[in-house]
Amino acid sequence: MEAVIAIIRNLLKNNRVTLVLGVILGLALGLIVGWWWWPVQWTDGTPEVMRADLQQDYLRMTIDSLNRTGDVDKAIERWENMGEAGPTAYAAIQTDPGYLNPLDIQQFGNFIQSATGQPILVTAPEEASPLGQYVLWGAGLVVLILVAVGGMYLYRLLRKNTGPVTAVMQAAEASRRAEKTNFEELGLAPPITQTMTTYVLGDDLYDESFSIDTSGGEFLGEYGVGVSDTVGVGEPKKVSALEIWLFDKNDIKTATKVLMSEHAYNDPNTRARLEPKGELVVVKQGEQVLLETATLQLLATVVDMDYGMGAMPPKSFFERITLELAIWPRAGK
Repeated sequence: MEAVIAIIRNLLKNNRVTLVLGVILGLALGLIVGWWWWPVQWTDGTPEVMRADLQQDYLRMTIDSLNRTGDVDKAIERWENMGEAGPTAYAAIQTDPGYLNPLDIQQFGNFIQSATGQPILVTAPEEASPLGQYVLWGAGLVVLILVAVGGMYLYRLLRKNTGPVTAVMQAAEASRRAEKTNFEELGLAPPITQTMTTYVLGDDLYDESFSIDTSGGEFLGEYGVGVSDTVGVGEPKKVSALEIWLFDKNDIKTATKVLMSEHAYNDPNTRARLEPKGELVVVKQGEQVLLETATLQLLATVVDMDYGMGAMPPKSFFERITLELAIWPRAGK
């Protein structure tokens, strides 16, 4: 599960993935809000925007109200509220008077013509233009296409990145989860740079290097860690020693120390082979190793480690080891 979460986090660092996700989530949220949670509602509309059958009912009630109350001002106001739909509705109720007396309908028409000074002219209803419907269906189709394309794109990315969890992926997750030391709380100046790096069994090409630069961008040197020695045969390689190095642009010599497994450190032949590389140190969790050059110093801390198990001698090779590498200017330099 943690590996899947790490993969998703890495995908979200990709701008294209973030854009596609944003579009899909935006469309989905818009549809949910617009169609379900907060749909469009009409309030205080006039009869002109109602359906034709409701307009006819409204006009029947207007005529009936005029006959009962004699309120001509209200009748004219209600007629004007119907706008261009009034004549068409009037023609319809002449054909289908419903509960009204046809004579009352005729008298109402005469009254309206007298009050407005214009005859009630019924224009032939225009065929509803399909443009609006086409636009609506087109917009829906575009949304579906975008969702489908975005879903396929994300599926391909996830399928591509959800294969077997590699040693490199495990190492990256372990480094991310490791908590960095707050040196200021320990009364020390903050380092120029501070890095977590992890080796995991199976990463046969483990070799990391980092640049040392000032806040102003001035290059001071480099540092790193990589595989120094292995034990046994077969795949994956069984790493028994790691080499930490510090390069200072102001020093002709690169400082190096070798972190060894307990078994390798106690083996005379291995020690003799690795001694030319630098000072030999047996690895222990919480152990700190200091490297110094003319103007720089590197403090390496073994944050976490575990030995591998198997047919090899106990404590002979690393299953996992996480190092914290912190760089400071050398005191007095």
